[in-house]
Amino acid sequence: MSLYQDRTWTSRDGLKLHYRDYPGRDDRPPVLCLPGLTRNARDFSHVAERLAGEWRVLCPDLRGRGESAYAKDSASYNPLQYADDIAMLFEETGIERVVAIGTSLGGLLVMITAMTAPQRLAGALLNDVGPEIDPKGLERIRDYVGQARSFETWMHAARAIEETQGSAFPDYTITDWLAMAKRCMMVGGNGRIHFDYDMKIAEPFAQPGGEAGVDMWPALAGLKDKPVTLLRGELSDILAPATLIRMAEALPLAEAVTVPRVGHAPMLDEPAAMAAIDRLLARVG
Repeated sequence: MSLYQDRTWTSRDGLKLHYRDYPGRDDRPPVLCLPGLTRNARDFSHVAERLAGEWRVLCPDLRGRGESAYAKDSASYNPLQYADDIAMLFEETGIERVVAIGTSLGGLLVMITAMTAPQRLAGALLNDVGPEIDPKGLERIRDYVGQARSFETWMHAARAIEETQGSAFPDYTITDWLAMAKRCMMVGGNGRIHFDYDMKIAEPFAQPGGEAGVDMWPALAGLKDKPVTLLRGELSDILAPATLIRMAEALPLAEAVTVPRVGHAPMLDEPAAMAAIDRLLARVG
């Protein structure tokens, strides 16, 4: 029996978008989990399964990912559009406030929400992302996103992910790589395994400024009166230590946490990450 229900909502431009809805107490704000650039709702299955019952957890697939529809216009694959899609999710569900957990791109969406609709956030966790993105990590992502590779077996798929992300997860075993492959890939109609996103998401991202599109420091300031957790992977090439320090200084209610021996981005099943999530939720209530 599934722990969640598959639900849909509609974007302003008419796309049918998908989210997983894990039930929980209705006297608390739901936890909204927003994934990274090439990832989907499955990335948060362990977070949601751990919290469900005590907390309602919503895990959307952004447009062009997972079970959400692909956009007709690739120019709509940008953070401001994704944030508007999430705003429509609030409208359609009638949810007023959430605790937002945003990984990488998902964290940018949390910051945009903090700037445009701060009343919707009861608290937030930014997972390995900030208002400034380290150019080295950005270039690494640009090198692999949008490559339409496919694989004959799950073992081949797992080894391919290990090739590109091995430095970020030095302690992973082949079992871990297989699990990651099954979170971010799917079996296509031809029986081959491929990444579970529209390759066209890379098109706007490849343009200068495409990773954010706006100055994100004012957006971060929208979180200054909220309980916030700033999570950084110790080996991250996206969020620099100096940026993390500056973020913590800008947010009086922030807790900064470094997850040891992990790069971009912590999967949130690490002991330090789970403890940080629990402390954040305790502050929210």
